[in-house]
Amino acid sequence: MAVAAEELRERPVVVEETVARRIGRAATRLPLHLMLLFIGLLWLLPTFALFMTSLMTPEDYNSFGWWKLLSKPSLATWDNYSSLWHDSDIPHALWVTLLITIGGTILPILIASLAGYAFAWLDFPGRDWLFILVIALLVVPLQMALIPVFKIYNTLGLFDTILGLVLYHTAFALPFAIFLLRNFFLGIPKDVFESARIDGASEARIFLRLVLPLGLPAIASLAIFQFLWVWNDLLVALTFGRETQPITVAIFSNVRQFGNNIELIAPASFISLAIPLAVFLAFQRYFTQGLLAGSVK
Repeated sequence: MAVAAEELRERPVVVEETVARRIGRAATRLPLHLMLLFIGLLWLLPTFALFMTSLMTPEDYNSFGWWKLLSKPSLATWDNYSSLWHDSDIPHALWVTLLITIGGTILPILIASLAGYAFAWLDFPGRDWLFILVIALLVVPLQMALIPVFKIYNTLGLFDTILGLVLYHTAFALPFAIFLLRNFFLGIPKDVFESARIDGASEARIFLRLVLPLGLPAIASLAIFQFLWVWNDLLVALTFGRETQPITVAIFSNVRQFGNNIELIAPASFISLAIPLAVFLAFQRYFTQGLLAGSVK
């Protein structure tokens, strides 16, 4: 009897949640949910307005605002998008942007993954000093190297090439990428590496089979950041490109030369916005984990 009474005392007391308690908890969270909904609508409104503008003819755009389409959907037309793909500049600019962005995302992630693993788990002379140097490079502004690199590119023949733009974005992405991935790799238990080495796994096998799969949240989050930075770049492309123009430069040129060419500028701008948004939505489940990479061990 004493043992049974002791077991009853140790069992947790389960309190059934009443309807009133559920309503009260929902009411306490209602202001937060309303605030998040309001912020979300404010963020989506410019995107929605740009999309509606891209469906308007130039005559309608000069006559009334985009909100008129909400009451008269028949005024919307897809002719702007059809004309956009028949324009030689915009499709080529999208293709150039895609090549630059893919190269400027994959290359720094590959190099930073190797460097981050080395800084985290390999002992070599001067490791800590080299990592301090990487941290110091985080404060170097991108604009500071435009003129020196411009001279180097002219000498090496990399000016106005996709490779030159990819290398520039890679160089300035590496300090942050190495810092992020090194901190994340440090959170992997040391026993995992020791067990793999006891089983005879080489460092290359450990990196490919253990580090990369376990570091996928941080790598995916870094890929999102880098993709957005390179895709939306304008300054570097204007400096190191002439014929090699990504979508941002193509839109900028149309705005500068043909300020009223809204039937081309609006759909091109929306497509330029929609592609990185789709990439973010595809990898959003890794985003929160990547933001906290290395913050907790």
